[in-house]
Amino acid sequence: MTDQPQPLFAAVDALLAAVDDGGVLPVPDERVRLREAAGLTQAAVAQALGVRVASIQAWETGRAEPKAERIEAYRRLLEGLSRRFPASAVPPGSSEAAPRPDPGAPSPSAPAAPPSVLAAVPSASAAAPTAPPRPAAPGRQPAARRADGKQSAACLRTAAAGGTDPRFENGPLAVVDVEDGQVRAYCTGGLVLDVPAKSLAALVDWTLAEAKLGQPKLSGPGKDADPLLVLTEAALDRYGLPTTLTDEERLAGRIPEGHKAVKQLARAHWKLTKRGFGPWARIYRPATGSERACVQLCIPSWHALDTRHWGHAGQLPPAELARVLGVYASRVMTPRGSTAVTGLELMTALHPPTRASQPDAAGRRHSERNPGSLGQDPVDCAPCEAPDGHPLLAALPRFHVRGPAEKLFEEAYDWARPMTDDECMLRYLVGIDVNMAFAAGANGLTVGLGAPTRVERPAFDAKLPGSWLVDLSHVDLSRVKVGKEWAELDASLLPSPFTPKGERPEGPAWYATPTVAYAKELGYEVRPVEAWVRYENGRYLDGWYQRLRDAYLATMSDLGVDADRTPDDFLAAMDGYRSRDPELAIVVSAMKATVKGGLGKLRERPRGEGWKPGQPWRALSRPTWRPDIRAAVISRTRINLHRKIVKHAAFTGQYPIAILSDCVVYAAAGPSPLDFLPYRDGKPLPGGFKLGVNPGLVKHEGTQSVLWGEEVRERFDAPELNLARYIKDGTVTDADSGE
Repeated sequence: MTDQPQPLFAAVDALLAAVDDGGVLPVPDERVRLREAAGLTQAAVAQALGVRVASIQAWETGRAEPKAERIEAYRRLLEGLSRRFPASAVPPGSSEAAPRPDPGAPSPSAPAAPPSVLAAVPSASAAAPTAPPRPAAPGRQPAARRADGKQSAACLRTAAAGGTDPRFENGPLAVVDVEDGQVRAYCTGGLVLDVPAKSLAALVDWTLAEAKLGQPKLSGPGKDADPLLVLTEAALDRYGLPTTLTDEERLAGRIPEGHKAVKQLARAHWKLTKRGFGPWARIYRPATGSERACVQLCIPSWHALDTRHWGHAGQLPPAELARVLGVYASRVMTPRGSTAVTGLELMTALHPPTRASQPDAAGRRHSERNPGSLGQDPVDCAPCEAPDGHPLLAALPRFHVRGPAEKLFEEAYDWARPMTDDECMLRYLVGIDVNMAFAAGANGLTVGLGAPTRVERPAFDAKLPGSWLVDLSHVDLSRVKVGKEWAELDASLLPSPFTPKGERPEGPAWYATPTVAYAKELGYEVRPVEAWVRYENGRYLDGWYQRLRDAYLATMSDLGVDADRTPDDFLAAMDGYRSRDPELAIVVSAMKATVKGGLGKLRERPRGEGWKPGQPWRALSRPTWRPDIRAAVISRTRINLHRKIVKHAAFTGQYPIAILSDCVVYAAAGPSPLDFLPYRDGKPLPGGFKLGVNPGLVKHEGTQSVLWGEEVRERFDAPELNLARYIKDGTVTDADSGE
């Protein structure tokens, strides 16, 4: 017998060891079969494992394998599914398919429901009867079926219902309602709990002791999310709270401190935060060690769910409202207030200000600054970054108006121009909108983490975040660099990239780093006079962007709009996507509002409370009050858009008619974006506009006729009326035009 080389024996032994250790996974086809047999989407598996949907797709096609930190969890999932769905359970070639669960519905790995669980209730929305569910596997409680045909398992759970953490096995939140005299809590996934609490204080106690609601922390040094209770009008009445607020209470944002419900909580030694008992109330007791005792309330009838962002969510039946908020909570985070508040809280949850230090000589750990965070102490902004009325500007004359050389003014575009004769000969005005534009602007952006340092006559450094006083009036858009080549453009048809109104600057002005860097990119020299720079910096918003991007893409995928579609397929998929599942469409709107609102909160202005110019206001005490970060994101977003416009103009000779924030309007011969976007063989112009669902790509915003645009401008005698504001549905009112 021929001796075999030792390396071959070693390789075989290593392979056998991998099998013994569970390092070898089922073949890709079997992975797909197991997931589909359980009715799990790729997005649900990706969310549970903390990876992107693209990773799951790669694992299921054999193009890649999980890395060391994910392989054990993925193997455990597949083994659990194989026990529930053995290969013989579904004959080859069978057309029977497992029902597709709701996004955020519980996963097949949860233990049996606790005794307080009633049953998974059907959705309030009626639909045609569905086929009976397939028999449950041994040891698995049958899943209930919703009236709309979707699965809503009472005994199952996924990331939306608390993931694998047994402390939060019933999900992050519950909608509390009263039905036939019985108080019930509608959780995510269709789970319904019987609520024995007879008073508001008892409801808080029950939530913390028995409900098993909450959400695990998003970052290692962070904190678990507190359970959220959403109270319907019936629940408010049961627990002695008003179903609506009076005008005075709505203005104050809370019910009076002397209200009997507030007194009842105080007698039970529960406390309220400074904002009191309002639409988003927080009820707590001081923490003992690392244990928190806090419950948050959301009261839709008190306008907790702003209709601009949450649509008609506040009027949904309890089970459907739990689904909407549950999907948002699982993919973004448990709401902490408005979408703006939640967007800001998400930044902190992903980058907590402090962490535990390494043990000292005595073995004790201490709280220390978490690297990459904003810390727990607020820092002053630069004077040029301060909004009007800030304490740093208290010495200015009362009615002084700061100009560009005194004030950083980085805002989104609001620009329009008259149409040329050639454009008037075309038939259509077509609007395209950048998906999640401000989130895309935050991706990979280096921002300041600490206080600013003043520098005179600095050499510009594009890698250094800050505010720069520089004259960019010499930048001539008629001749600019596009890539490595110089291009001749019609500057009269282009907005300036340096001002929100698109006007050419007239002298020195303050700009954020991305704006000044773009002037150099266009081929022009910059010589700052002064700067406020931040030497301590980092990519603070990367995790925030990635979380919101993944949430948005997963939800759009559930609505039938996937990534990597051809342009025609994408436009077809986007047509009427909201009507496919109006509840998920609400979640998409809330996610978009979370992006814009969270960035807006970085420069929150005074909100009444007797504030006077020159005095500090409450938001200034937060380490997340950072107008410089907001300015940098807006600057980069505007520059990203201008770069695409210039690239498009240089290649096609087409110029925009109007721009509003992330929406751009072009005149075109046809009604589709494909009638003016330069696609060749399905491929877009490199560096230009590309149709797609990913953040930074564009979708069709709306189409109107050129005659409509000219008639509107003529009617209001406004040749530069911004048509991008009305391109979606063509509705223009006298109030919109300023009349």
